[in-house]
Amino acid sequence: MSDISVRLPDGKTLELPENATVLDGAARIGQGLARAALAGRVEGRLVDLRAPLADGVRLEIVTARDPEGGEVIRHSAEHVMADAVKRLFPDCQIDVGRTDHADKFQYDFKVERPFTPEDIEKIEAEMKRIIQEDAPFERRVLSRDEARALFAGMGEDLKVSRLDDIPDGEDITAFTHGGFTDLCRGPHVQRAGQIGAFKLTETAGAYWRGDESNPMLQRIYGTAFADKKELKAHLARLEEAKRRDHRRLGQELGLFFLTPKVGGGLAMWLPKGAVLRRELAAFLDEQLMKRGYQPVLTPHIGRVDLYKTSGHFPFYADSQYPPMQVPDDEHEQYLLKPMNCPHHIQIYAHEPRSYRDLPMRLAEFGTCYRYEKSGELTGLTRVRSLTVDDAHIFCTPEQVEDEFRTVLELVQFVLATFGFDDVRTTLSVRDPADEDKFAGDTEVWDRAEATLARVLESLDMEYEREEGEAAFYGPKVDFKVRDVIGREWQLGTAQLDYVLPERFGLEYVGPDNEPHRPVMIHRAPFGSFERFIGILIEHFAGDFPLWLAPVQVVVLPITSRHADYAGKVREKLRAAGIRAELDDRNEKLNFKIREAELQKTPIMLVVGDQEEANGTVTPRRRKGAPGSTDAIALDAFTSEVAEEISQRRS
Repeated sequence: MSDISVRLPDGKTLELPENATVLDGAARIGQGLARAALAGRVEGRLVDLRAPLADGVRLEIVTARDPEGGEVIRHSAEHVMADAVKRLFPDCQIDVGRTDHADKFQYDFKVERPFTPEDIEKIEAEMKRIIQEDAPFERRVLSRDEARALFAGMGEDLKVSRLDDIPDGEDITAFTHGGFTDLCRGPHVQRAGQIGAFKLTETAGAYWRGDESNPMLQRIYGTAFADKKELKAHLARLEEAKRRDHRRLGQELGLFFLTPKVGGGLAMWLPKGAVLRRELAAFLDEQLMKRGYQPVLTPHIGRVDLYKTSGHFPFYADSQYPPMQVPDDEHEQYLLKPMNCPHHIQIYAHEPRSYRDLPMRLAEFGTCYRYEKSGELTGLTRVRSLTVDDAHIFCTPEQVEDEFRTVLELVQFVLATFGFDDVRTTLSVRDPADEDKFAGDTEVWDRAEATLARVLESLDMEYEREEGEAAFYGPKVDFKVRDVIGREWQLGTAQLDYVLPERFGLEYVGPDNEPHRPVMIHRAPFGSFERFIGILIEHFAGDFPLWLAPVQVVVLPITSRHADYAGKVREKLRAAGIRAELDDRNEKLNFKIREAELQKTPIMLVVGDQEEANGTVTPRRRKGAPGSTDAIALDAFTSEVAEEISQRRS
């Protein structure tokens, strides 16, 4: 058999026999590395240790020291959990686990009754026994008929159904450890004993395939790490995440709520939440006006043909609401707006344009609608009605780099304003091997991708290239922020588009009096108000900076006889544009202070005999916040707070 040659990260090459696996490569490098190996990266893609290598590929070995190592451990713990459930509940059926193992694992099970806390304890104990058995994971490639026969013979009807989700021509692989086998792409650890420490964290109901018309399955979540220290740190972060959960804080602080009476994923904004949204909109609107954007408004629906032309109808068919049929015209259908861009294109195309009109920057806080499956809805971060801080820039090809540069600078400014200073930037490009996902010519894509890379480099912005993550019409730059407890969130985005202007036949008249094709830039610094606010709530734990707080000051009269003066204080503050409330309930002062603390009001003003006699207030900042607690003249306090609010400090 002829040898193959693989490239290592240090530039050296490794000679291996044909059909050698990733683990064979690790063993050739060194036995210590082979024992520690959890997976491999081949040409940057995470693969299983038992996967065969091809000639000329670049190979890296993944161990527990690598971030991907934790993902492999959690994926393998997922299988151990399913094995434990199957041992304890032999009649259960196993559906599928997660595709993302960045911090957790899960499996869905068809069982006669929901799992109890006692069941979870037993499953954890059984998992420990399986890990101690230290059985190796084995990988098999099966034909479709072999896989169907295998899982049908095991009574796993749900698994048989999942076989139909695997495209023709794609390898069907199964992994076995001990007596447990499951359909899976991998990768997995060498042996169960490499799963260092784990914890099952919660249970929940989940509709099969996320469809409410299907049976309810039982889902178990868990997490796993290389050792107990890492697990303990992660569990502490989970507790902190619960404390900051925007769904709970949204209710407690009176910001928003979700109710099945309205529908899943459709947020109802309460007065305080509406104030928060309004402040965010005012902040961004101010920046847009400075940068030459023009406001527009578009309908919530549009003709289906509009989205067929743009490409959104076929490309996003799975996440759109069904078309609405016009009663008196069987050929006329409308769609709840999934995107704003086709509407903005119509505004551009409404009248002839000259190169002198460009760049044209159209901005709208436009509400769009996506039919997310119920199992994927998560508070405000995954909704069915989302208001995008959207804008589309129509420009000449020569203007693209300058316009895109100013867009990236705007996103950076927005994120910095809210204290997001740990930001990872990605350049999402197309995957040449998956042409069906992307529209337009290869040459145009190459030019667009090179342009964005050039702009990023001109701003000295470090970025990571993500293949296959582009929008269907063009490459994009995404901003992924890490919050105060280390979680990463996708926020701002900017996209370069040569495709939609072509599809809609957009033109402008150039200096040569000839028609030319404009270029579009799509951008949204927040992403959507819903998602951004959900993340903001958790980032600040509901304790918003003064300028953003729905109630900035609450006035607290010591007794009822001070209520009149307290009311005058409130009106003075409101006249200065400060959001002030009055708590004149017949309660003790300490009780009212405690209530204001729970509502996370930034400033409390205590007023009594001395304050009323001297025309002063005594400010009390929330715990840990800077500021004097001495009495201060009301006019001076009002000016001081108004100035602080205007600075928008986070």
